[in-house]
Formats: sequence, structure tokens, C-alpha cells
Amino acid sequence: MEHQLSVDAQKHLDRFCCQYLQFYLYLDYPDDQYLRNEAFQETIYNTLFKEGSLPHPPPLIYQVRVLKELLRRIEASIQNWDEEGLSDNLYNAFSVLITSSIPSEVTAVQQKSYVTYSLSSLSSQSPATITLHEARNLLSGSGTTGSRTWEAALHFGNYLINNPSLVNGKSILELGAGTGYLSILCAKHLNAAKVLATDGSEEVVETLQTNIYLNDLQEKSLIQGKELKWGHAPLGGEEQAWNGGQKIDVVLGADLTYEASGIPALLATLGDLMDMYSGIKIIIAPTVRNQETFEVFLKTCKAYKYLAEEIEFPLVAAQLQEGPFYDDNIPIKLFSISKN
Repeated sequence: MEHQLSVDAQKHLDRFCCQYLQFYLYLDYPDDQYLRNEAFQETIYNTLFKEGSLPHPPPLIYQVRVLKELLRRIEASIQNWDEEGLSDNLYNAFSVLITSSIPSEVTAVQQKSYVTYSLSSLSSQSPATITLHEARNLLSGSGTTGSRTWEAALHFGNYLINNPSLVNGKSILELGAGTGYLSILCAKHLNAAKVLATDGSEEVVETLQTNIYLNDLQEKSLIQGKELKWGHAPLGGEEQAWNGGQKIDVVLGADLTYEASGIPALLATLGDLMDMYSGIKIIIAPTVRNQETFEVFLKTCKAYKYLAEEIEFPLVAAQLQEGPFYDDNIPIKLFSISKN
């Protein structure tokens, strides 16, 4: 049975559901006036907690934590127990969850889980999403950072959604692709002609195939993963022409400058790509966690005679975000890189 909600109630519900599916830690629980409503509770149950309602649910430990807090808030919101109450379906769902085999916190943080990002800036009749299998709290076994999607990729993705002509019909190469968020965004939602998702870790490139499959892109030839180590010439070995001789129009990369020691190799690879593909456009999104490291990036660009032009694209305030959701206190910048 479907329950009709008011426009405001639906807006609160949609925000909560999108955050939940993103495995977001700072959930905006709906206001009391909605929580105490029977139809609202049943819609939450049918959308998030009914068995089989989600093809890729968050991890069990997260489900338990969220539903426990949700039930507590519903109970606290009720003003008249004669007229209002707690959904039996939600309560029963919680009872089933707490009797399940739930891993410990220590084990849970080492496991990968499904994370579904909603793309609110995309205009489509059905909600546009990207689902990834990633470790939200973990580096990969090889010590790389490619096992999770970082905030810079989410912010950069919003920029691409707002500037679709950068991707539409273009051949895209992503550096440091990690989970493949940007590559999958370009292939699945932004009409890229071809996408090459590269990473320096063979392990990361292998697991990228899982995320391509999760987004129903496995049958299409427009996206593929490839190992590419920065500082190593792309050509070599038996390959006569890198990437099969296919052209590259745009190079993208998010959060590539986190280590000062890796910046020269990154810029050397950018130089190789600029030499190989005339007129190529390069845009990267560095996160300024450490000002000294960021200064190394800018100084090294000058040393290589590269022009690093900042692109103005402010972060959306957290309370105004509708998906994807990310910390608005993290200084993320966008730069266009070219040769002087």
C-alpha cells in the first residue's frame, strides 16, 4: 500500500534516504512532525528497511545504528499515544537486524560495503545514482587511497554535472581513478564517448571492474580500467600506440596531490599526455589538507612551465546539499593545467 505524503514531508524523506544510502555518518533525521506520522513511518520502512527493498543496502552495523536512532526519535516525537504510535514494521525490522550476525566495529571498518550516491544536480525523471563497492574507513591492502571515494571526487562530479559540455561526446581519461566515481559518472550519466579509468595500483584497477558492473556498464565498451603509474612513460613494451592509438580529449583527476613526493611524477605524466594529445584539456581537483604540500604543487607547476589556472566553483553548504553529501569545510579547489 502506497502512502501519499505532503511535498515537505517527501523532501525530508528523500534527503534522509539519500544520506542513508550513501552510508553518510551525519544523517539529517526528519523533523518530529513527520516522524510521528504513520504514513511517513511506513514509507521509510518500505523504502529502506523492508526485506528486499534495496538491491545494495548499507552494512548491517550501519542499518542497526540508524534504525535504533530512528526508533528512539519516533518515540520521542509522539505527543499522544492514543492517536499516534510506532510502526510495527519498523520495530520488527529492528528485531530482525539485532538478531542477525553483525560483525564487530573492528571487523566492520575493514570491510567493503555498498555506497549509493544520489546526483541531485542531474535533471532526470528517476533519481540518478552511482553505486560503488568501497571501504569508507580504510586504505586498500597495498596502502593506496583508492578503496574509497574522496570528497574532491564528489565536488568535481558536481562541477562536471554543471558543465556537461566538458564530457559530452568526449574521450575521457581519469588519473588516480580509485573507485571510479568520476569515470562512471562520465560514462553512465554525462554521455562520454569513451572513458579510460587509470590508477597506479593494479589491485585498485581490478576492483574497479566490480563498480563498472554495479552500474550496468559491463556490457558496454565505453569504459575500461587500465594501470598507469605516474612518472613512467605511457608507451613501452609490446604496445605500439598507447591506449590502442585512441585519442584522449579530456584528462580528469581528483585528490591527486595528497603527497608532495608524488607531485613531480604526476606532472611528468601530465606532460606526457599533453605531448601525445594536441589540444588536450586537463582539469584536476586538489584537496588542500596541507598548505605546504599545495605550495609544492604550485611551485612544481611553475618549474615544469605549466599554467595552473584556478576554476571558481564554490562548495555547496552542507545544509543545502541534496546529494551527494560531503563535508563543506574541506578546502577543495579546481585547476585547469596547460603548458605555458
